[in-house]
Amino acid sequence: MRPQQVLLLGLMLLVPVLAFLFLKSFGTNRYALPFYLPERVDSTLVAGKWQRDTVFHQLGSFQLREGAGGREVSEQELRAQGLYVLSTLPPNCPPQCQRQTAQLVRVQEKFRQEARVRLASVLISPDSVTAAAGYAEQAGAIAGKWFFLTGNESAVTRLLEQELRLPSFAAAAGAYPLVVQLVDRDGYVRGRYDGTSERDMNRLITEIDVLLYIYDHP
Repeated sequence: MRPQQVLLLGLMLLVPVLAFLFLKSFGTNRYALPFYLPERVDSTLVAGKWQRDTVFHQLGSFQLREGAGGREVSEQELRAQGLYVLSTLPPNCPPQCQRQTAQLVRVQEKFRQEARVRLASVLISPDSVTAAAGYAEQAGAIAGKWFFLTGNESAVTRLLEQELRLPSFAAAAGAYPLVVQLVDRDGYVRGRYDGTSERDMNRLITEIDVLLYIYDHP
């Protein structure tokens, strides 16, 4: 056999080996979702050395009324199956709110058959249950999948300001930022997104897939 043929044969045998080693080393899903809302930094003694560890805020329990039927829906119920996408809905739903709703419709359709994904939109003004039901109908919300929630002013304000840490500028007018948040099954915020941005909402869809993958492959 000629030296050139030997070299060619060797390369042909080497390429699959190199491809396997590359995939083994770099093909693992290393996409890690961050945690949001840092609460404090604890120091832990590990192997004789102090290490600093950030403790992140877990959303506290809350109960709000659902527009469809007016029943109470708890935070625990929203994340019982896996995770939920939490958004805010300002009074009268201005154009930017309508753009956000259109993006959330995409999320609902993407995960229509995935029971572990739910959506919750919170009315940030003392709107009635009837108004919440109207918004749900306009959005084409699937019952049990996408919840439009309302409550008294103190309950909604506590959720937005104390739990989600949204800035309270012009709170009386419902002027909170339009922020969509991804909450995991343990009550931690794992993503924040501009609800009016298609790019941000594409990232949300990707990160939901990542979180579900993590649940399936602990």
